[in-house]
Amino acid sequence: MSSFIGMYECKIDARGRIMFPAALRKQLQSAIDEGFVLKRSVFHKCLELYPMAEWKKQEKMISKLNRFKKRNNDFIRMFMAGVKLVDLDSHGRIQVAKDLVNYSGLEKNIVIASSGNIIEVWDKVQYEGVLNDPEVDFGALAEDVMGDIEVE
Repeated sequence: MSSFIGMYECKIDARGRIMFPAALRKQLQSAIDEGFVLKRSVFHKCLELYPMAEWKKQEKMISKLNRFKKRNNDFIRMFMAGVKLVDLDSHGRIQVAKDLVNYSGLEKNIVIASSGNIIEVWDKVQYEGVLNDPEVDFGALAEDVMGDIEVE
């Protein structure tokens, strides 16, 4: 699975359905038949949409954890909380379960943002707040994270 590209402003309806933009559906085309997994993000109050092939990679890593260690068991429980199987319907929409809507604070205006090989689903106000956080110096973060990587 290749990386996704783009950030899209969308709406979520009263029933929790999100219409995916055509440009994003085109990128998801190869994964549509296998379906997707929607889950809570680890670090933010947003949701993560995994194409099934990417989700299987996550499951493989998690299955290697020793469940006889309480810390591992607690992590697995929290990581898997709220995980849902979802499909794009014939209209290009996904259904977001009520517990995930409540967790992420999704209201009418949302953002669907590429994040490498997964897609994040954010409430628009929360997304803009994270991007404009005055506590985060993006230049310093970029240097810290990417500064030691040699470019070929």
